[in-house]
Amino acid sequence: MLIDSHCHLDRLDLSGYDNDLNQALDFARSRGVKKMLCVAITLEEFPKVLAIAKAHRDIVCSVGVHPLYEAVKDTCIDSLIEQAKHPKVVAIGETGLDYFYNKEAENHKLQQESFRKHIQAARQAGKPLIVHTRDARQDTLDILREEQANQCGGVLHCFTESWEMAKAALDLGFYISFSGIVTFKNASELREVCRKVPLDRLLIETDSPYLAPVPYRGKSNQPAYVKEVGQFVADLHYTSFQEICDITADNFQRLFR
Repeated sequence: MLIDSHCHLDRLDLSGYDNDLNQALDFARSRGVKKMLCVAITLEEFPKVLAIAKAHRDIVCSVGVHPLYEAVKDTCIDSLIEQAKHPKVVAIGETGLDYFYNKEAENHKLQQESFRKHIQAARQAGKPLIVHTRDARQDTLDILREEQANQCGGVLHCFTESWEMAKAALDLGFYISFSGIVTFKNASELREVCRKVPLDRLLIETDSPYLAPVPYRGKSNQPAYVKEVGQFVADLHYTSFQEICDITADNFQRLFR
């Protein structure tokens, strides 16, 4: 079973599908994609994400506030917990820290406060976390430890950091997910990280509509292209595509219950 463990179906470029999401989903299914996790980035947009999940048996979703959005300052634990009660909601996030675009200490403080609230909500709701991290390795790990995120678990999605960070997250019980970035020519260090991640803690994703894998790099991404990510990761681990599909599907089901 091939699963796209992280996509933004509410943001896909549907111009090639007559602006019909169903056509894009059917194309993904025709390429073997059996399940998709549609990830929310703000509470304001969550109802649209949930509506997509409710309309399709093979789609589940998450609820959260992405660290790069202004709404991060209004993160509310009670709201996250309440929305997470819906059976289609399998995770809290995406949340985390991103210091790449904004270097201001005040902004970092807002992100950190929101991240802590997401972890607290995940622990109370009994749902795993979807963590976004960029240029914030130590703070991300420190907050995960301080807030006892090992009690809820989760995944560091679209991973682009070092093996040292991956190892620390694995030690906390987290999974590591790789996107199309791992296929890029300049991603040799990331490929080495991918080789080291144990197969039973590995996930694959598109993060569509962003970061399309080779040979689609530069185009709008879509869930169908998780097949290319899976094949590339299989080659890195010297195993078959089918085995990677089966292993990552089992990992997905175990993490998101």
